[in-house]
Amino acid sequence: MKILIVADVESKALWDFYDPARVEGVDLILSAGDLNARYLEFLVTMINKPLLYIHGNHDSGYDRRPPEGCICIEDRIVDFGGVRILGIGGSLKYKPSSHMYTEKEMQSRLLRAGLKAFGAGGFDILLAHSPCRGYRDMEDLPHRGFACFNSFLNRWKPAFMIHGHVHRSYQHDFKRIIDHPSGTRIINGCDWYILEIDESRLPRHRRLRRSSYIM
Repeated sequence: MKILIVADVESKALWDFYDPARVEGVDLILSAGDLNARYLEFLVTMINKPLLYIHGNHDSGYDRRPPEGCICIEDRIVDFGGVRILGIGGSLKYKPSSHMYTEKEMQSRLLRAGLKAFGAGGFDILLAHSPCRGYRDMEDLPHRGFACFNSFLNRWKPAFMIHGHVHRSYQHDFKRIIDHPSGTRIINGCDWYILEIDESRLPRHRRLRRSSYIM
Protein backbone atom coordinates (compact mmCIF):
# COMPACT_ATOMS: atom_id res chain seq x y z
CA MET A 1 0.00 0.00 0.00
CA LYS A 2 1.29 3.43 -0.96
CA ILE A 3 0.24 6.33 1.28
CA LEU A 4 0.73 10.05 0.63
CA ILE A 5 1.24 11.89 3.93
CA VAL A 6 0.73 15.67 4.09
CA ALA A 7 0.95 18.12 7.00
CA ASP A 8 1.53 21.76 7.95
CA VAL A 9 2.86 23.13 4.64
CA GLU A 10 0.92 23.33 1.36
CA SER A 11 3.55 21.92 -0.98
CA LYS A 12 4.06 23.82 -4.23
CA ALA A 13 5.14 20.53 -5.78
CA LEU A 14 1.68 19.09 -5.11
CA TRP A 15 -0.43 22.23 -5.61
CA ASP A 16 1.10 24.98 -7.74
CA PHE A 17 3.13 22.59 -9.89
CA TYR A 18 1.08 19.43 -9.60
CA ASP A 19 2.56 16.50 -11.51
CA PRO A 20 0.66 13.19 -11.38
CA ALA A 21 3.94 11.30 -11.69
CA ARG A 22 4.86 12.38 -8.14
CA VAL A 23 1.84 10.56 -6.70
CA GLU A 24 1.61 7.67 -9.13
CA GLY A 25 0.33 4.53 -7.43
CA VAL A 26 -0.91 6.27 -4.28
CA ASP A 27 -3.76 4.34 -2.64
CA LEU A 28 -4.58 6.64 0.27
CA ILE A 29 -3.90 10.20 1.47
CA LEU A 30 -3.42 11.00 5.18
CA SER A 31 -3.42 14.58 6.46
CA ALA A 32 -1.81 15.20 9.85
CA GLY A 33 -3.30 18.69 10.15
CA ASP A 34 -2.75 22.44 9.77
CA LEU A 35 -3.51 22.55 6.06
CA ASN A 36 -5.78 24.75 3.96
CA ALA A 37 -9.08 22.95 3.32
CA ARG A 38 -8.86 23.91 -0.37
CA TYR A 39 -5.49 22.14 -0.57
CA LEU A 40 -6.99 18.90 0.75
CA GLU A 41 -9.92 19.25 -1.65
CA PHE A 42 -7.48 19.69 -4.53
CA LEU A 43 -5.50 16.59 -3.58
CA VAL A 44 -8.51 14.34 -3.13
CA THR A 45 -9.90 15.53 -6.49
CA MET A 46 -6.71 15.25 -8.52
CA ILE A 47 -5.42 12.00 -7.04
CA ASN A 48 -8.93 10.55 -6.79
CA LYS A 49 -8.18 8.43 -3.74
CA PRO A 50 -9.65 8.58 -0.20
CA LEU A 51 -8.25 11.33 2.03
CA LEU A 52 -8.43 10.84 5.80
CA TYR A 53 -7.60 13.73 8.10
CA ILE A 54 -7.36 14.89 11.69
CA HIS A 55 -7.22 18.47 13.01
CA GLY A 56 -4.10 20.48 13.65
CA ASN A 57 -4.11 23.22 16.27
CA HIS A 58 -4.75 25.82 13.55
CA ASP A 59 -7.66 23.99 11.90
CA SER A 60 -10.56 25.72 13.66
CA GLY A 61 -11.76 26.81 10.21
CA TYR A 62 -12.68 23.17 9.55
CA ASP A 63 -15.36 23.54 12.25
CA ARG A 64 -17.19 26.01 10.01
CA ARG A 65 -16.22 24.54 6.64
CA PRO A 66 -14.60 21.10 6.61
CA PRO A 67 -12.70 20.03 3.49
CA GLU A 68 -15.22 18.59 1.04
CA GLY A 69 -14.74 15.05 -0.17
CA CYS A 70 -12.43 14.23 2.73
CA ILE A 71 -13.09 12.07 5.80
CA CYS A 72 -12.42 13.18 9.38
CA ILE A 73 -11.22 10.31 11.58
CA GLU A 74 -10.84 12.14 14.89
CA ASP A 75 -11.16 9.65 17.76
CA ARG A 76 -11.99 6.85 15.31
CA ILE A 77 -10.33 3.73 14.02
CA VAL A 78 -10.93 3.04 10.35
CA ASP A 79 -9.83 0.04 8.32
CA PHE A 80 -8.48 0.77 4.86
CA GLY A 81 -7.53 -2.32 2.93
CA GLY A 82 -6.70 -4.15 6.15
CA VAL A 83 -4.65 -1.28 7.62
CA ARG A 84 -6.23 0.08 10.80
CA ILE A 85 -5.74 3.83 11.34
CA LEU A 86 -6.51 5.70 14.58
CA GLY A 87 -6.94 9.48 14.39
CA ILE A 88 -6.02 11.73 17.33
CA GLY A 89 -5.55 15.40 16.37
CA GLY A 90 -4.69 18.58 18.23
CA SER A 91 -1.74 20.01 20.14
CA LEU A 92 -0.89 20.95 23.70
CA LYS A 93 -3.04 23.85 24.89
CA TYR A 94 -1.17 27.14 24.96
CA LYS A 95 -4.22 29.37 24.36
CA PRO A 96 -8.00 28.86 24.06
CA SER A 97 -8.74 26.75 20.99
CA SER A 98 -11.10 24.01 19.89
CA HIS A 99 -8.19 21.76 18.90
CA MET A 100 -5.77 22.18 21.79
CA TYR A 101 -5.68 19.95 24.86
CA THR A 102 -4.01 19.76 28.24
CA GLU A 103 -2.01 16.64 28.99
CA LYS A 104 -4.87 15.44 31.19
CA GLU A 105 -7.45 16.04 28.46
CA MET A 106 -5.36 14.08 25.97
CA GLN A 107 -4.97 11.25 28.47
CA SER A 108 -8.78 11.04 28.65
CA ARG A 109 -9.00 10.90 24.85
CA LEU A 110 -6.45 8.12 24.74
CA LEU A 111 -8.33 6.12 27.37
CA ARG A 112 -11.42 6.22 25.18
CA ALA A 113 -9.32 5.44 22.10
CA GLY A 114 -7.84 2.47 23.93
CA LEU A 115 -11.31 0.97 24.38
CA LYS A 116 -11.86 1.25 20.64
CA ALA A 117 -8.44 -0.25 19.98
CA PHE A 118 -9.29 -3.18 22.23
CA GLY A 119 -12.47 -3.79 20.24
CA ALA A 120 -10.52 -3.56 16.97
CA GLY A 121 -7.72 -5.84 18.11
CA GLY A 122 -5.27 -2.94 18.02
CA PHE A 123 -4.33 -0.55 15.22
CA ASP A 124 -1.49 -0.18 12.74
CA ILE A 125 -1.12 3.60 12.32
CA LEU A 126 -1.61 6.40 14.83
CA LEU A 127 -2.38 9.56 12.83
CA ALA A 128 -1.76 12.52 15.12
CA HIS A 129 -0.87 16.17 14.78
CA SER A 130 1.50 16.50 17.72
CA PRO A 131 4.58 14.34 18.30
CA CYS A 132 5.45 12.33 21.40
CA ARG A 133 7.19 14.21 24.17
CA GLY A 134 10.93 13.69 23.80
CA TYR A 135 10.84 12.46 20.21
CA ARG A 136 11.77 15.32 17.93
CA ASP A 137 9.39 17.76 19.60
CA MET A 138 10.57 21.14 20.93
CA GLU A 139 10.89 22.73 24.36
CA ASP A 140 8.52 25.67 23.84
CA LEU A 141 4.95 24.89 24.94
CA PRO A 142 3.32 25.40 21.50
CA HIS A 143 5.56 22.73 19.94
CA ARG A 144 5.97 20.35 22.86
CA GLY A 145 4.72 16.82 22.34
CA PHE A 146 2.31 14.87 24.53
CA ALA A 147 3.99 12.70 27.17
CA CYS A 148 0.97 10.39 27.28
CA PHE A 149 1.59 9.37 23.65
CA ASN A 150 4.66 7.47 24.86
CA SER A 151 2.75 5.17 27.19
CA PHE A 152 0.04 4.79 24.53
CA LEU A 153 2.59 3.57 21.98
CA ASN A 154 4.15 1.26 24.55
CA ARG A 155 0.73 -0.23 25.27
CA TRP A 156 -0.50 -0.70 21.69
CA LYS A 157 2.72 -0.87 19.64
CA PRO A 158 1.35 0.27 16.27
CA ALA A 159 3.67 -0.13 13.31
CA PHE A 160 3.67 3.62 12.59
CA MET A 161 2.90 6.95 14.19
CA ILE A 162 2.45 9.82 11.74
CA HIS A 163 2.45 13.41 12.99
CA GLY A 164 3.07 16.99 11.89
CA HIS A 165 3.26 20.21 13.96
CA VAL A 166 7.09 20.47 14.02
CA HIS A 167 8.09 21.97 10.68
CA ARG A 168 11.29 21.08 8.86
CA SER A 169 12.37 24.74 9.10
CA TYR A 170 12.11 24.70 12.93
CA GLN A 171 15.07 22.33 13.42
CA HIS A 172 18.48 22.51 11.76
CA ASP A 173 18.89 18.75 12.33
CA PHE A 174 15.37 17.80 11.22
CA LYS A 175 14.80 14.04 11.01
CA ARG A 176 11.86 12.66 9.03
CA ILE A 177 11.85 9.23 10.68
CA ILE A 178 12.75 8.11 14.19
CA ASP A 179 12.14 4.83 16.00
CA HIS A 180 10.33 4.66 19.35
CA PRO A 181 11.31 2.10 22.03
CA SER A 182 7.88 0.50 21.56
CA GLY A 183 8.95 -0.55 18.07
CA THR A 184 6.74 2.07 16.45
CA ARG A 185 8.33 3.98 13.58
CA ILE A 186 7.53 7.69 14.02
CA ILE A 187 7.22 9.74 10.82
CA ASN A 188 7.08 13.53 10.68
CA GLY A 189 4.76 14.19 7.73
CA CYS A 190 5.53 17.92 7.41
CA ASP A 191 5.17 19.06 3.79
CA TRP A 192 4.72 15.67 2.08
CA TYR A 193 6.09 12.16 2.23
CA ILE A 194 5.33 8.83 0.56
CA LEU A 195 5.03 5.82 2.86
CA GLU A 196 4.91 2.33 1.39
CA ILE A 197 3.56 -0.44 3.61
CA ASP A 198 3.83 -4.17 3.12
CA GLU A 199 0.47 -5.22 4.55
CA SER A 200 1.63 -8.82 4.82
CA ARG A 201 4.04 -7.78 7.58
CA LEU A 202 1.29 -6.23 9.73
CA PRO A 203 -0.37 -8.34 12.44
CA ARG A 204 -3.37 -10.33 11.18
CA HIS A 205 -6.66 -9.19 12.69
CA ARG A 206 -10.35 -9.42 12.17
CA ARG A 207 -11.98 -6.76 10.03
CA LEU A 208 -13.77 -3.93 11.75
CA ARG A 209 -17.51 -3.87 11.35
CA ARG A 210 -18.46 -2.50 7.93
CA SER A 211 -19.46 0.96 9.23
CA SER A 212 -15.89 1.47 10.45
CA TYR A 213 -13.87 0.70 7.36
CA ILE A 214 -13.34 2.31 4.00
CA MET A 215 -12.93 0.32 0.79
